[in-house]
Amino acid sequence: MNNKKYRSLKEFYPFYLSEHQNTTSRILHFIGTLLAIVSLIGGILFHDFRFMLAVPFLGYGFAWVGHFFFEKNKPATFQYPGYSLASDFILFWDLLNGKQSFKVK
Repeated sequence: MNNKKYRSLKEFYPFYLSEHQNTTSRILHFIGTLLAIVSLIGGILFHDFRFMLAVPFLGYGFAWVGHFFFEKNKPATFQYPGYSLASDFILFWDLLNGKQSFKVK
């Protein structure tokens, strides 16, 4: 992880993308974020707290496997938890609407 201090999400997001270059890692991030969203919605719809408990395990579990085994880097979550979480959802949306690709050129 670099030692630069980010002061805004706009400044942080390009760094976030540079830490997510591996196709498998991006797929795992996408799956984890999707499952976290589905679990959150399930918890709200079914009034079941167990769904809410699963959210961080689903979201971070898939993402961290991507980082540790495929990217071989440390997740930015440890140093920038807010920016990193927001960037996860931005990347998810960008992948969903085609603004980003799963395969980085």
